[in-house]
Amino acid sequence: QVQLVESGGGLVQPGGSLRLSCAASGTVFRLYAMGWYRQAPGKQRELVANIAADGTTNYADSVKGRFAISRDNAKKKVYLQMNSLKPEDTAVCYCKILPRVGAWSQGTQVTVSS
Repeated sequence: QVQLVESGGGLVQPGGSLRLSCAASGTVFRLYAMGWYRQAPGKQRELVANIAADGTTNYADSVKGRFAISRDNAKKKVYLQMNSLKPEDTAVCYCKILPRVGAWSQGTQVTVSS
């Protein structure tokens, strides 16, 4: 059974940084593209960044230059480094195995506020 366990969320001041991590189990991690999504209150869940099995990355325009996705296949983990955080980044964040329906983490709250 596939499980994705996420950690690293919290409360930060505008301009601060957070690093999210997601640990996978029950899957051949290195074969799958992984993604980070977020859902702000009252808004649709959106794809923030993804990373392919070969390391190719993609970012939403709203986070380009501020966020960085990476993966460590030996540890079966995917990370999202978030810098220069803005209040509009406040959301519940999730990691996902992109090609597997329903393969989501439990979500972690990121709150950017003074």
